[in-house]
Amino acid sequence: MSPTEASPPLIDVHGLSKSFGSTRVLESIELRVGRGEVLVLIGPSGSGKTTLLRCLNGLEIADGGTVEVAGARAIDFSSTPPPKVLAALRDRSAMVFQHYNLFPHKTVLENIVEGPVIVQKRPRPEVLEEALALLERVGLSEKKDSYPFELSGGQQQRVGIVRALALKPQLLLFDEPTSALDPELIGDVLGLMKELAVEGWTMVIVTHELQFAREVADEVAFVDGGVIVERGTAQQMFSAPTQERTRQFLHRLLFPF
Repeated sequence: MSPTEASPPLIDVHGLSKSFGSTRVLESIELRVGRGEVLVLIGPSGSGKTTLLRCLNGLEIADGGTVEVAGARAIDFSSTPPPKVLAALRDRSAMVFQHYNLFPHKTVLENIVEGPVIVQKRPRPEVLEEALALLERVGLSEKKDSYPFELSGGQQQRVGIVRALALKPQLLLFDEPTSALDPELIGDVLGLMKELAVEGWTMVIVTHELQFAREVADEVAFVDGGVIVERGTAQQMFSAPTQERTRQFLHRLLFPF
């Protein structure tokens, strides 16, 4: 079922705009994602995908438009929202970054429990138990006392995903989670993300991994020049895109030489 047909969407965005100085990065974005849906954002570098992702959880402050996540009151960015309002928005989502963003001076376990204990004020014993179970799930329980520099890129990214899951968010945001990995390490990360999709997590994913997008996306949106040029099911977008700019982009990715 399309998110536009489903009962209340988890994400509802209207007229979202963002500029950096004189450069317009997002222009009147309209976006709805249903609960349990996976939306994949594709597009060239500099098209606004990452900025859109960061605006969804308040890491970037939009210049205009509204963002509503998980049924909370829509945040109006026509003026700068109060810190408490932005904090409430961030509480509903968790971001997995391209370059892991783990604390280098903290162990794997410390990286995972930091947010739930310090930010969410949850009991440390409870958080530790959940963190160890999540590490066991991704095959990294023996690395709990290791530091990020002692891990491979793929292991660091799996820790990044566990850190996001430990926050118990309603929305998972992924910003090109495999682009910094060696090719042989990509499969483990994508495999974990596929499991999360099957489990019904709501996810918005920026990626160039087209085969992965075909397998997990309920919808794919092509972003270029700060606008959503086209969106549709994975089958429609990859088999019969309606816009010439989408066709050009996909052809360049599929046939780079």
